Amino acid sequence: MSQPVESSTGTMEIVQTDGVRPAATQTIAILGAGKIGTVLAKLSLAAGHRTLIAGSGSAARIRLIVEYLAPGAEAMVSADAAAAADVVILALPLGQYDRLPVEQLEGKLVIDAMNYWWETDGIRDEFTDPALPTSTIVQAFLPGSRIVKAFNHMGYHDLAEWPRPTGHVQRRAIAIAGDDALDVERTASLVDGFGFDPVVLESLDAGLRLQPGWPAFGANENAATLRGLLETD
Repeated sequence: MSQPVESSTGTMEIVQTDGVRPAATQTIAILGAGKIGTVLAKLSLAAGHRTLIAGSGSAARIRLIVEYLAPGAEAMVSADAAAAADVVILALPLGQYDRLPVEQLEGKLVIDAMNYWWETDGIRDEFTDPALPTSTIVQAFLPGSRIVKAFNHMGYHDLAEWPRPTGHVQRRAIAIAGDDALDVERTASLVDGFGFDPVVLESLDAGLRLQPGWPAFGANENAATLRGLLETD
């Protein structure tokens, strides 16, 4: 298998190991095979996780893309990937949330990395209330799942270029918003394994501060700076 190590330039590189899987290995399903989905798949693979990825249609439609952009990830349909996963990351356009496989996501930790863009999603009245966290809409649609907001405020190119080992002076931070302490802790462990410092907010509702239009959106900063942005209205 492979694992991330620090290179001479300070970035994370993937090297072959003796095939022993780390104790924290999980099966991570990423629903969405676009730019952010494939980047998250690469980070998941580098962290040593079995990684499943699904697009909006058949697995065959994305298999070549996955083999090129995230070699080692397994292309699947959404329902099968969700059913097989320990943790599911939503990296779809937000407007597709109502097509998620509700039954297969039952009882799962589901990490919401989605944002509303009217250019992609069209004008959707349910997303236009500036005081309504979109993750709460997703939670209402998936009542049997446990939603945590993460990975949405940093651009896909920064996610790809800035993972660093724990304690590295250049390490960036990812904010996390959720209601269940155990789920937030699991998500924080995943964020750390992906190469970023977790910054925890107090609730899922607080994830509003991670959405477009807020100071922390787009942030590619260290933990202290990100905390300061999250405290700014």
